[in-house]
Amino acid sequence: MIPLCQEYAAIDVDAPVLTIDGPSGSGKGTISRITAGRLGWHYLDSGALYRVVGYAAGRDQADLNDHMGLAALARRTDVHFQTDGDEEPRVFVDGVDATDAIRTETAGAAASAIASIPEVRQALVDKQHAFRRLPGLVADGRDMGTVIFPDAAFKVFLTASAAQRAERRYKQLKDKGVSVNLNDLLHEILARDARDAERAVAPLKPAVDAVLIDTTDVPVERVVERVLSLLPETFR
Repeated sequence: MIPLCQEYAAIDVDAPVLTIDGPSGSGKGTISRITAGRLGWHYLDSGALYRVVGYAAGRDQADLNDHMGLAALARRTDVHFQTDGDEEPRVFVDGVDATDAIRTETAGAAASAIASIPEVRQALVDKQHAFRRLPGLVADGRDMGTVIFPDAAFKVFLTASAAQRAERRYKQLKDKGVSVNLNDLLHEILARDARDAERAVAPLKPAVDAVLIDTTDVPVERVVERVLSLLPETFR
C-alpha cells in the first residue's frame, strides 16, 4: 500500500525523491503509482492538483482571467489523496470526492490552460513540496524534475508515440464507461503537447539529468523494472 500523504505535514528535505515526468498518456501515472507501491514511498500526482484548481474554479464560478483570484483559490483549496495498492488514488477536494470530475478530458484541458498561469503555479509549489517525506517520494508530473524537485536524486522522463498515448487514454475512458472518439482524443493530445511544450512557464521538457524511457509498445512491468533499476539496491 502506498503511504497516505498528509498535505500539510512538515517537509523532510532528506527524503529521497524520484521524479517521473512526461506528456499525457506516456504512462507516468501508472508507472509512478506502481513504483511508489513497490518502494513503499509516498506518491504525488501533481497533474491532479491543476485539475483540482480547474474543478474548484468551475464549482465556484471563478473568473479564469483573474489570475490572482485563481492563485488564492489554489492556496485555500484543501486536497487529499487516498489510495490502496496500485489503484488510481481517490482525490478529495474540500472533503468531497471529486475523482471522476477531475479526470475528464475537459478537466484535463482546463488544467493545461491553468498550468500556464505563473501565479497559480507558484501557489501550488508549497503544496507539492509538502509531499516530500520519509521514506521517500515518487512525484509524477510535467515539471517535477525541472522545477519542483530540481535536486531530486533520481529523474525519469517517459515518452510514447502520440497514437499510442491516444489509444491508452481511449481504453482508459471506455473502461470507465465514457463515450469518446479516438480521433478526437489524438487531436486533443497533440494540442495539449503543443501547449505544454511552448508555454513560457515551466515548459514540458526532460531535465538535463533525467533518464529518457520510451514506453511505446513496452509492457508496464518492464518499464517499472527499468525505473526501479535506477535506484540503489538499498531502496528496493
